[in-house]
Amino acid sequence: MNDAIQLKDPVASLDRSDASAVRSFVESAHPVDLATFIDDLQPDAALQQLLAIPLPRRVSVFGYLRPDVQVTIARLLDRTQLAEIVTTMGADDRADLFNQLSPDEQQTLLRSLAQAERNDIRRLSAHSESTAGAIMTSDYATLAPTLNSHDAIEALRREAPDKETIYRAYVIDEKRRLIGTIRLQDLILAPAEAKVLDLMERDPLAVAANEDQEDVARKIARYDVLALPVVDVDGRLVGIVTHDDAHDALQEETTEDFHRIGTVGKLTQGVRESGLRVLYQKRVMWLGLLIFGNLFSGAGIAFYEGIIVSHVSLVFFLPLLIGSSGNAGSQSATLMVRALATGEVILKDWGYLIVRELVIALALGVTLGLAVAPVGLARGGPTIALIVALTMTLVVLAGSLIGMSLPFLLSRLKLDPATASAPLVTTIADAVGVVLYFAIATALLT
Repeated sequence: MNDAIQLKDPVASLDRSDASAVRSFVESAHPVDLATFIDDLQPDAALQQLLAIPLPRRVSVFGYLRPDVQVTIARLLDRTQLAEIVTTMGADDRADLFNQLSPDEQQTLLRSLAQAERNDIRRLSAHSESTAGAIMTSDYATLAPTLNSHDAIEALRREAPDKETIYRAYVIDEKRRLIGTIRLQDLILAPAEAKVLDLMERDPLAVAANEDQEDVARKIARYDVLALPVVDVDGRLVGIVTHDDAHDALQEETTEDFHRIGTVGKLTQGVRESGLRVLYQKRVMWLGLLIFGNLFSGAGIAFYEGIIVSHVSLVFFLPLLIGSSGNAGSQSATLMVRALATGEVILKDWGYLIVRELVIALALGVTLGLAVAPVGLARGGPTIALIVALTMTLVVLAGSLIGMSLPFLLSRLKLDPATASAPLVTTIADAVGVVLYFAIATALLT
C-alpha cells in the first residue's frame, strides 16, 4: 500500500530568514499562499511585498488578504495605486472593501474611480448586511433573446475577460427583466442560426436581493448550480451570487452559530485578530447572565438544606446527577440547532420529535440510572441507590426535553435557535436537576 500523501503548508515551511527563498516564494507562490504570507507581515513590509508584484497578480493576492489587512494596506496606498487595484478587483470584493472604509476614505476612493465603478460600488454596497444583495456581484454575462447562437458566442467571447463566469448567461429583455438562462454548452452545440429565445431555460430559479444569504447558500447547494441570479422587486436582474461567495457566506453564518452556541457575541474579526478587550466584551455578558441562572441551583440546594444535613451521602451524587442532566440537554440542543439551521427539520416537526425524544431520553435515563445504582448502594444503601437511579432517569429525561424544545421555542419567537447554547441549556437543566433530586430524596427519606 502506498503511503498517504502528506500535504505541506508552503508558508509554514518557508525559511523567512533566507532572502533568496523568500524572493523565490513571492515570485512563484499561489496567490492564496502569498496572501497568507503577507497577512503575517508588518504593514510597511506587507505593502512593499504587494507593490513588488505585477498588477494583475497583485489584485489577485489582495483579494485573498484578510479584511483587516486589506483595509490597512488600502490606507497606506496612494490614491492612484488604490484605484488601480479597486478598478481591477471583482465587483463584490470591491464593494466589501468599500464597506470597511470610513466615510471620508470612501469619498476619497470614489473620486479616484471612473463613473462606472462608482455607480457599481454604490449599488452593491447599498444592500443590507447578510442579504443576497450584499454578497452578489455585477460581473455576469447577459444576452438578448433575439440573438442567434453564433452571435451569442461572439458576445460572450468579448465579455469573458471581465466576468465571473460565462458558463451560464442570463437572458434579459429590454427592461432588464430576467426571462431565462442559457448554458454555454448549449450555445456551442446548437446550430449557428438557432435563437437564444428557443434555446434558453425559461422561468429560472432566482432569489430576491433582500433574501437572507444563508438561504441563498442553501439553494445553491441544493440545486447544485454555479450561481444564482438576483432580481429586484420588479424582476430586473441586478446581480448573481456565485457558489464561492455563497460558501464564504455559509461559513460566516456557521461561525456565528458556533459563537452563539458557546455564548460568545458576534466577532467582526477572527479570534486571532480580535483584541483582548473585544474578546472580553463578547464573553463577559453571557457569563454574567448565566451566573444568575446558576443562583436557582443554589437556591434549590439551600431550600433542601435539612435533608442534606441529615443525609450527607446525597452530596456525593449531586455533581454526577446535575452534570448528566446538563450533558443530555446539550446533546439534544446541539442536534436540534444544527437540524434547524440546515432545514432538516422545521417548526411543525416539534410534535413528532418530542415524542421520539421522550422515548430515547427515557431509554438513556434508565440505562444511566442502572449504571449508577450500584454506586448508590455501596455509598448509602438501598434507599439511596433507588433515589439516585430514579433521579438519574428523570434528570436525563428532563434535560433532553429542555434541550430539544428550547431551539424550537426560540425559532417560534423569531430568535436565532443557536442562542439555545450548551451553557444556557446546562444552566436550566442543572436547576431542574437539583430540584428533582432533592424532591425525590425528601419524599423517600422522610
